[in-house]
Amino acid sequence: MRRTEVLAALVVVLLLGSPVPLASAFGTIDSAGQHREHERITRASLACAAGAPVGDDCFAAKSMDFLAGHDREFGGVGAPDSDEISDPRAHCDNADYLNVDYPRTRDQSTAALLECVDHLRSRQAEAVLAAGALLDQQGQLAPAEVTFDAECRQFDGTEKRAKCVTLETFGRVLHGSQDFYAHSNWADEADPGRPIGAGNPPGLNLPGPSSVLDLRSDTAPALPTGLSTGCYVLRDEVPGVGECTGRITHAALNKDNGLVDPASGATADPSTPRGMVKDNFAKAVTGAIEETRRQWRDFGAELTATYGESNAALMTCALSHDDPVADCAGTDWAPVVLGIVLAVAFLLVALAGVALVRSRRRRRTAALE
Repeated sequence: MRRTEVLAALVVVLLLGSPVPLASAFGTIDSAGQHREHERITRASLACAAGAPVGDDCFAAKSMDFLAGHDREFGGVGAPDSDEISDPRAHCDNADYLNVDYPRTRDQSTAALLECVDHLRSRQAEAVLAAGALLDQQGQLAPAEVTFDAECRQFDGTEKRAKCVTLETFGRVLHGSQDFYAHSNWADEADPGRPIGAGNPPGLNLPGPSSVLDLRSDTAPALPTGLSTGCYVLRDEVPGVGECTGRITHAALNKDNGLVDPASGATADPSTPRGMVKDNFAKAVTGAIEETRRQWRDFGAELTATYGESNAALMTCALSHDDPVADCAGTDWAPVVLGIVLAVAFLLVALAGVALVRSRRRRRTAALE
């Protein structure tokens, strides 16, 4: 099996063989309670509709396959679940807070969430840098860097194509941004039938995109006082154990699992306790979809700020189209302009020649008379 298949298989084995939950995000695999939620959210956000023309605001089929993942391929958006699964910054975990007598202060919670934001900003910067190699020194597409003749070789250490590297890194931005909605109380509501506490924290019921995830800003975002994500340890349960004792846990707050229509984003069958409260799973997915679209727009804006408008347009076209050389190749206007100048010069010389001949004929005619 390819390495991604081995990784997926190992995750499944661990999930099925462990007596405690191991899920830490919207799902990446299609078993053990997960339904490839990250892939489906990404497709609902950015895939071109069936039969619709490919534009820079949506991704063609093969390009979307790598960004979102497919079958046993994790794709860019699933990458953190292969090599950053225990890094809370990649999933916006451990920023828990409750405005009562609580083991952590608001400042500690804020610091943990800002670590996630800074991590995603660094991933965005890496993707912007990688995109520079999509073009050659003349500002034209570099065919070897944008071709999809062979699928991107994710995680094997040899994949150097700029399109593959850029989409994987940008996918990591999307993963953490989507997890923010599944792992926090930004978009959800508390269970009205239970008292507020660590097992049933209040919800903010706010829409996406979130001001917290403005990755283009170089200042720290202002956080609502009641904003919280869940504390995560391997033995993830309610009430919390180990480092999560007395704290809001991932198990109490996450809305990771359920069915997502990859075309419309419609949801069904949420399967986590918090996700089953009211419309919490649907709200988390809707917020994640709006956030995903915002992050793609903001990535394009960062490309423009870094490389200029025309180069950025060529880069976004190359990332979203399956055959960039045919669909996106910029026109080299220098030969065209030179050809026009030479044609005009030739025409002027010809007209001047005709005028000279006519002038001589008139003089000869006048002399004969």
